[in-house]
Amino acid sequence: MNAAAPPVLEMRGVTKTFGPVRANDDISIVLGRGEILGLLGENGAGKSTLMKILYGLYRPDAGHILVDGEEVEIRDPKDAVARGIGMVHQHFTLIPPLTVAENIVLGAEPRRGVALNLGEAIKATQELSERYGLRVDPRARVADLSVGVQQRVEILKTLYREARILVLDEPTAVLTPQETEDLFSTLKELVTDGLSIILITHKLGELLGVSDRITIIRDGKVVDTVNAAETDERELARLMVGREVILRVDKEAVKPGEPRLRGEDLVVLSGTGAEAVRGVSLEVRAGEILGVAGVDGNGQVELAEALAGTRPVESGRVYLDGEDVTSVGADARQERGLAYVPEDRQHKGLVQDFALYENNTLKTYDEPPFSKLGWLFPRIMRRRAAENLTAYDVRPRDPDARAGSLSGGNQQKAILARELSGDPGVVIAAQPTRGVDVGAIEFIHRQLIEQRDRGKAILLFSLELEEIRSLSDRIVVMYYGEIVGEMSADEATDEKLGLLMAGRQVEAS
Repeated sequence: MNAAAPPVLEMRGVTKTFGPVRANDDISIVLGRGEILGLLGENGAGKSTLMKILYGLYRPDAGHILVDGEEVEIRDPKDAVARGIGMVHQHFTLIPPLTVAENIVLGAEPRRGVALNLGEAIKATQELSERYGLRVDPRARVADLSVGVQQRVEILKTLYREARILVLDEPTAVLTPQETEDLFSTLKELVTDGLSIILITHKLGELLGVSDRITIIRDGKVVDTVNAAETDERELARLMVGREVILRVDKEAVKPGEPRLRGEDLVVLSGTGAEAVRGVSLEVRAGEILGVAGVDGNGQVELAEALAGTRPVESGRVYLDGEDVTSVGADARQERGLAYVPEDRQHKGLVQDFALYENNTLKTYDEPPFSKLGWLFPRIMRRRAAENLTAYDVRPRDPDARAGSLSGGNQQKAILARELSGDPGVVIAAQPTRGVDVGAIEFIHRQLIEQRDRGKAILLFSLELEEIRSLSDRIVVMYYGEIVGEMSADEATDEKLGLLMAGRQVEAS
């Protein structure tokens, strides 16, 4: 950080309350020129609220914002953009039917008369892409792009508006390891080019690898700011959670029982009608966790949904505790003891506008004790939800809180509370810790291990190799819709898994 010049950004004494909840409590942070400042905290600690204040989406109750040493008032995102502040949100704001170039210039379009000058938009996109090494096709439709490329488009959109301060909110939550490496290389180039970056992520190793300094927020307050080179993951976890955190999964060896979930020669189509799953067969036994590894987009989502009953099977069979359930849907499979934690908690796991007690009984609201003869009993639903929220440490523990008001990690725990409280025999967990802080990860991992130790069959889909290796008893790897390798967790190394994930064969050891 250059001590001679004023910081590019200061936020002093920022306070923001929502009803009785104080999301930000007298928070102060400093961003130096040409610096990457990591912002770390549990789900719900107040990080995103603080950044939404900086970007003009919220107005603070108290506090000051200084840009280049000058106090400014940021009333809305237009003010933020005018001050050179850009933000890439965790959930992208792109318009899928439009092209890359159209998305990048949207709202600041080059024009020929009253019409969009598409040629100029494409040229500007190409120039930005080449300048910052963010490879994109200006003419491609956003709907056809991978998540990693969509994120490049989001960053280019902020750079097109001449951002000097770039805020990235959980940028790696949906990226593969390779895409994450590409992103961090880009961030270092952006800093070299004069940008200053605030990076929000729960992944401690990533923060240590790319940040210059890290500010830790807990319960709406800053607890410390540390130099990345002078700390480690264990200390960051302790500062974030306020206690020692077990970063490694501790599990005992178990002897698996009979198969509880089987798929035979499954062929499943994607939303476009292409074959996403190509003749996959697998089985998950009682008392084991079977991990499914693979680069995102190789059929994992379609396989999980087909096994859970939320996507039809084109051919092949699905068996649950020996019963052929291929022709029955998700409700019937749930009644037979299958629980499903989907990879997209916002759109597939919860109804965002429903209260937590309503989400908690989404699958059982028409059963006793929640209903009788067509009558619903909200008081009983609230009481059961309160018990589950407490047991799974969901914050806030208010059954009437709207699901959409919760942080991502607490939404994930709310889904687990609903799915696991019904004592299922089989659990399909897809990306269960995506975008979740280290404390919540520890909790979720413990819940899955407990289910496994009680004889449940767990099918785990994850893009995190460390999670796959530490939780699983057996591991299979998917590539281009097929299972291309299987091994025990003891045999698995990052090198072996990485080769299989890239479609290359691994020599037998």
